[in-house]
Parts: sequence; structure tokens; C-alpha cells
Amino acid sequence: MTSWSIQDLHVVQTRQPTAAGDDSFFVAVRAGHTLGWYGPVGERVGRYVNDVLAPETKDALVTDHAGLLDHLRAAARRRPSEVASWAVGTVDCAVWDLHGRLAERTVAELLTTTAPRPLIPAYASWLTQDLSSINSPNVLAGVMAGGWSFTKWGLRWNPSDRSGEAAARMAQAVERCSHALDAPLAVDAVGTWTPAVALAFAQVADPSCLRWLEDPLPRHDADTYELLAATPLPLAVGERAHCDEDPVGLIQYIRPTALTLDAVGCGGLTRAAQIIPVAQAQGVPVYPHGRSLLPGLHLAAAFPDAVPAVEYRLRWEPGRQRLYEMPLRPENGHIRLPDAPGLGTTPRSTACPAPH
Repeated sequence: MTSWSIQDLHVVQTRQPTAAGDDSFFVAVRAGHTLGWYGPVGERVGRYVNDVLAPETKDALVTDHAGLLDHLRAAARRRPSEVASWAVGTVDCAVWDLHGRLAERTVAELLTTTAPRPLIPAYASWLTQDLSSINSPNVLAGVMAGGWSFTKWGLRWNPSDRSGEAAARMAQAVERCSHALDAPLAVDAVGTWTPAVALAFAQVADPSCLRWLEDPLPRHDADTYELLAATPLPLAVGERAHCDEDPVGLIQYIRPTALTLDAVGCGGLTRAAQIIPVAQAQGVPVYPHGRSLLPGLHLAAAFPDAVPAVEYRLRWEPGRQRLYEMPLRPENGHIRLPDAPGLGTTPRSTACPAPH
């Protein structure tokens, strides 16, 4: 008889060369003779999982996702860290993978009572390409030729520029590039803006050229976001949502055009599945952040009415996919949901933990 209680959890490192930077570690969680996986994640997250969270999983029931999440969040509160929420989400996603493998079902099938969507629309992001520096429309057109739902680009503020001048320059870049593509663009401030820059940009930007401006502030500054929400500027937030953050408050005081929720960073699939109905009730679509592409795909497959598309990061995702046995490859702006049990893929080359 197969055991459905977690026996142990380990963090292992891939033996493959990685183009994903520090993200080369995988969480492996075991029940019986079955392993569930999630990764790649960075070394700091892996160390936190091993040191703080692994003991919380011992003998936990694989199917009790909400109960395990409560234990993981409590442990994270006792050992605060800026990687704690990511670590909680990493363990949660590994346990969902294990659950799917034991049940011989995809995670998307476990998340919904209806048939999951098999082909997921995606939008392309290329944040190392700054719109203010793109002078050739060929760069924009080359990306759009991939059949994506839309595109997202970096829009960085240079601290040597005055707020008003920088805002005007960035607004002109958005308008120029949007007209070149004959489509609105999403842009990401990449954590470089100040409240003064964001407010100045809101006064001069043409909202018709923007699908959204994402995370214009490095923190969820309620007062500034309330001022921005009063302008016509379309906003997206959610990438920095913490596993203990109240999504109702985040949505109500910002009133975003989109919630760019990270399915791992917010505390994992269990937490994301709790947040999605809240966003849907407020009429806010969820676009899962691209760093957690695999769990984001399962959310989009399970909740197609709430999750229109996932982010595919052109600069970084191909390197991360090389760490999997079965890499995901976009086709004409869509990504096919893996049909293997669990999340649907396994790390290509790791030192697998030995059975205990």
C-alpha cells in the first residue's frame, strides 16, 4: 500500500550547467517510493527550506495542503527572512507535485472539478530590453511575431534624471513603441521608480498605449498607490505578495488592472488558489508571474476564466527549461500543459536523495 504521509524532504542541486543564475536547486519531497519535485530555486531559498521548513513536513499528509501551509507559515513567522515566503511556496509546490504523482493526475486536475485547459495563452516579457533604449521597430516586431497575447518590456528610471523629465521621456517611449506595434504594451518599472516618478508618469502617460504599468514602486506603499489608483493609469501588482499578505486589502486599495501573482512567491499553489477567487470577485484578472512558470500554467489551466495568460520571460526562461527532463517550449504564443502526473516534469540531472 502506498504511503500518503511525507517521509522526508531534501534540497538537491542540479548537475547541469545553468543559464538561470543561482537558481539551480530543487526541493525533493518523498512519500513511500514516490518523489515530488519543485525548482529551480536559489541557494538562499534552498538553505531556508532545509534549515527551517523541512522538519515541518515530517509525517504530514500529502493531501492536507491547507494544514501544511499553516504549519509552514507559522515556522516562517518564527524565522523571518526575505526569502521565507518563496521557501514556503517552494515546499508547497513540491508537495502538490507529489500529490499529483501519487494520485496519477496533473496538479491542474487536482485544482479543479472540470477538465483543465490544455493549451495556455502566454505573453512575452523581455525586461532587459528597456523601451527608452529601443530605437528600431524591428526589435518590437520580432518579439510580436511569436504570436503572443501581448508583450511586456522594462522601463527603468535613471536616478540621475529629474522626476518630471524622466517621466516625460518614458511616456514618449511607450507611445512611440505602442504606435509602432499598433497595440498597447505592458511595462515593468523593475523596482527602479520613486513615488515622485510614478506620479509624474501618471500625469503625462497616454493610458491607451498601456496595457499596464507593473510594480512602479519597490514596496506596496498604500498612500502612493491610492494616489496612482485615482488616475487613469492602468496598474498591475502582485509579484511581491507575501504568504501572510491579505489579498483583499492589496486589491481594494490599489484596484489594479491585473494581479501579476507569483504562484511560488505568494506562498505556493495552495495560497494562490485561495487568492484567485478573491481577485475574480473584484473583477481583477490574474496573470501568473513568469519566474514560477510551471505552477502558473497549472493555475491557468484550472481557472481559465480568472487567469487569461501566463508570463513567458524571453531572457531567462529558456535557460531554466534546460534544467528539466521535458522542457516547455512555446508554440505560437501558447504553452501546452504537461500531461504527466503532478506538475509534469522532473529535473534533468540531480543527486537524488537516497531512500530512508
